[in-house]
Amino acid sequence: MRRSPFWWLLIVCMVLLDIYVFQALKFISQSAGSKTKLIIYSIYWTLSGSAVLTLLFLPYINSNFHNIPRAVRSTVFALIAGLFFAKLVAAIFFLIDDIRRGIQWTAGKLYFSGTEGENFQQGEKITRSAFLSWTGMLAGGGLFTSLIYGFNNKYRYQLKKIQLPFQNLPASFKGLKVLQISDIHCGSFNNKNAVLRGVEMAMHENPDLILFTGDLVNNRADEMNDYIDIFNRFKAPLGVYSTLGNHDYGDYSSWPTPEAKQQNLERLKQIHGELGWRLLMNEHIILEKGNDKIALLGIENWSAKARFPKYGNLKNAYKGAENYPFKILMSHDPSHWDAEVRTLYPDIDLMLSGHTHGFQFGVEVAGLKWSPVQYVYKQWAGLYEQGSQKMYVNRGFGFIGYPGRVGILPELTLIELS
Repeated sequence: MRRSPFWWLLIVCMVLLDIYVFQALKFISQSAGSKTKLIIYSIYWTLSGSAVLTLLFLPYINSNFHNIPRAVRSTVFALIAGLFFAKLVAAIFFLIDDIRRGIQWTAGKLYFSGTEGENFQQGEKITRSAFLSWTGMLAGGGLFTSLIYGFNNKYRYQLKKIQLPFQNLPASFKGLKVLQISDIHCGSFNNKNAVLRGVEMAMHENPDLILFTGDLVNNRADEMNDYIDIFNRFKAPLGVYSTLGNHDYGDYSSWPTPEAKQQNLERLKQIHGELGWRLLMNEHIILEKGNDKIALLGIENWSAKARFPKYGNLKNAYKGAENYPFKILMSHDPSHWDAEVRTLYPDIDLMLSGHTHGFQFGVEVAGLKWSPVQYVYKQWAGLYEQGSQKMYVNRGFGFIGYPGRVGILPELTLIELS
């Protein structure tokens, strides 16, 4: 099977990275006994060699790819990616150390030539820094360990409760409890009981309204076959409403014909109905409570990022909702807020999004909120406010790619309007 030049470049980079990190490993283990060294080196090269061989033979594995359990596939690739990035992080510290050694060697040649200083500045006396070598190993090892630990967090649902005040919210809707769910990604699940616990946790709060903001599946409608009896348990007095996310269109899967892809999308729309959810496709509905009414808008996926599609049409969804005093928008991608919602629709009071998953990796502790995804998305998790408008970005119920979560746990959001 023919592989692209990029594939071979990736293999070469992995091998070179393995060799580079191994030099530092040899340095920090130099005082260990010969048997201990043998064990350390054997473990290192067994893991590294297995990762390279897996990628090398991946085209042949692909022919039987779907015969391998989904959980096994995702775990193996997560381990390979985690090992690669752990070594990459460690290599940054080793590179800093090697730059230091290079500068020291150059200084010896330029400024201490022919003196005792030259001998001191070069040769075997310019050893690696034990501090940087250990720091690199600990940083890389810590990253890899955290990724392994994160496998246990993928069903560790957290319920976040927030109260959002709005001056123009009609009196009958004061105290309304809105449950937001997003990014279920049903195709990634392998533990039905754990998923059920998450749904039951949400329903225990007795929400008045449930809103799902897209990505029900990874790619294919049939991923939902075994989970319809789980997610149809979402019930609320004012109803359950949903939108589509970028993964729902099947854009990331191969289809024999365009018609097959369209049939998959139509089947997914039917599933929303079978769940008892009202799918909003660039439209709005009116919610009534007491003598008051508010507008709920839902659009298809719309992203300001070039690699994601713009299926949504907010203009169509907004038409006819102008005269209602309060408006909620369901839009999967949070980049929509700055790109269109705030600038063109300042009377949309609350936008609910998902999509980012918080990258399933980050830190959220008192005074510190960080994830790599923030370098791509300005709004990536939690509440954002601009003037009288608010947006909440849900961290996602499910997971995709990496079968776990580190620091950014799966989320159910209970929003009380006041």
